[in-house]
Amino acid sequence: MTNAKRITKIGLLVLGVLVLAATSWAQTRPPILEQIAKTYGIDSWGQIEAIRYTWNGEITGLFKVARAWTWEPKTGKVSYEGPDSSGKPIKVSYMRSELASQSDVIKNVVDPGFTNDNYWTLFPFHAYWDTSATVTDQGMHKLPAGSGSAELVSVKYGAEIGGYTPGDTWELYVGKDNRVEYLVFHHGGTKKPSLVSATWAAYKKAGPLLISTDHRGMADGKPLRIFLTDVAVKVTGSDTWVNAQ
Repeated sequence: MTNAKRITKIGLLVLGVLVLAATSWAQTRPPILEQIAKTYGIDSWGQIEAIRYTWNGEITGLFKVARAWTWEPKTGKVSYEGPDSSGKPIKVSYMRSELASQSDVIKNVVDPGFTNDNYWTLFPFHAYWDTSATVTDQGMHKLPAGSGSAELVSVKYGAEIGGYTPGDTWELYVGKDNRVEYLVFHHGGTKKPSLVSATWAAYKKAGPLLISTDHRGMADGKPLRIFLTDVAVKVTGSDTWVNAQ
């Protein structure tokens, strides 16, 4: 066999493996995951040039904070305004692709905060994007609080994946309209809170995106509220911010 033929054969084998992997992914990811993502606007994500929001979080007796973010998903640029680890207000911008060369405060405080707040803001998209996570559709379950039931979709991140919080599990309670009604978060590490449960309410449209702007519940037995303000997006072809409403 000539080298050219051998390379061609290897290439075909690799292509076959990729096709099988893609097929396997499509078969193992429950269909509701894509349905949820579509409900929140995944088909229009390519139009989003920038998204901004202020993440406001409070757990009684533990913390109270407001962090303002602007994220340009196509470039990976993040701008942040809020407190550092000591509570001192800071204002920074950085490229996530260049995180290794950033200051310790960006690497150890700002970027972990960005990940946390972005997941709370856009988790239906992250669940769809994060193909390394194990997603299972567990059928209809009673809501953790209040009356009624919803479809329970579990998104588990394996400890071997790494990242800021390996081993996390997000349990989404999804209504018939494919909107998340309630979320239960199990922390995979030792960082507190280890168990968070909260409503997903006050839905607003920011351009083509659907976003829940108010979450109320409990964190390790203490009252919790997370809410988003100043939510807006810029779409392709416009320099004007479109406010959520």
